Amino acid sequence: MTSLLVIIVLLLLSVALWQLTKIFDLSQVGSSKNSSGIADDNDNNVQGYLMFGFLAFIYIFTIYGLMKWGGLVLHTPASAHGGEVDSLMNITWVVIFFVQAVTQALLYYFGFKYRGRKDQTALYFSDNNKLEVIWSVIPAIVLAGLILYGLYAWSDIMFIDEDEEVIEIEIYAQQFNWKARYSGEDNVLGKANVRYIEGVNSVGVDPSDPNSQDDKVVTELHLPKGKKIHFKIRSQDVLHSMYMPHFRAQMNCVPGMVTEFAFTPIYTSDEYRNLPFMIEKVNNINSIRTKKSAELVADGKPALDPYTFDFLLLCNKICGASHYNMQMKIVVDSPEDYKKWLQDKATIKEELKAEAAAAIGETGSKEKDTTVAVATDKMMAQVEKK
Repeated sequence: MTSLLVIIVLLLLSVALWQLTKIFDLSQVGSSKNSSGIADDNDNNVQGYLMFGFLAFIYIFTIYGLMKWGGLVLHTPASAHGGEVDSLMNITWVVIFFVQAVTQALLYYFGFKYRGRKDQTALYFSDNNKLEVIWSVIPAIVLAGLILYGLYAWSDIMFIDEDEEVIEIEIYAQQFNWKARYSGEDNVLGKANVRYIEGVNSVGVDPSDPNSQDDKVVTELHLPKGKKIHFKIRSQDVLHSMYMPHFRAQMNCVPGMVTEFAFTPIYTSDEYRNLPFMIEKVNNINSIRTKKSAELVADGKPALDPYTFDFLLLCNKICGASHYNMQMKIVVDSPEDYKKWLQDKATIKEELKAEAAAAIGETGSKEKDTTVAVATDKMMAQVEKK
């Protein structure tokens, strides 16, 4: 009902404005007004000054936006390469803002200076080699510098020396959740294929591969501070994107292939929570949530829980209806706490054994269900295979 009333009011306002316009036109009858449809000097002057007004609007709104929302951008990077990425981004922003400011000012200035005037004709020339060189060479040099710097940064981030000590972790994407597979004591991820997905084997690990026996699959990603992590990324169904904003890490997850990314965390989760900017940010969020909770409680609804910062792994591709909710918590621990956490997790071998034992227990005896018995024996044989 409210929406209908709003629509009716808007329609009535439109009719009223249209009528006022007609009345204004009637009031101008007999006055000297250019009705030829051809712009005269007065029209051109008005358009020229409007150009300067719009130029001022662009600059004022840009400055206002930086002051109003500039603090909402990501702050301190949580990975070793994050500072390099931020430097490249900041240089790009400076170049963009400089070019935008100069070109917009020139555009509107020349639009005003050379506005149409009576008995004035435009100077026409077919080409100007000097101008062509200037506006072709300068952008080419600037873009080449940005591209070379970007390639250097990318190579520095992605390069992994053969002798470098890294931790192998697989990120597995599926609609609409993430799983992580750790490489275990051998630091080698076993083979995997979607055809093996069944029961507890949710990421399709090949149980007959010796390297997969000690792999561990979890739904919460833990990383050790100061250790380089080599991520291998797979997707089960559609195109996803592994996005860890605070670590300045992003890589597409492509069905049918393995993509890679590597970085070194430099803050534990607790250390990052205690950075001054993050404390201020969390306090601001919780003050907003407190006000909102008061409104909810007044309406008889439950209050919002206080906000606590956590690193998150998000999907940065629109992958379906629940894309917005596809995330996984990331916890950066000290190396000692990381080892303790990982030791408590069951391996693929242990999970398959437990599943096989549960299948045998549910049948009561192998004679009662021959099909289940054969499948169970096969599963146990794969698990025990070395």
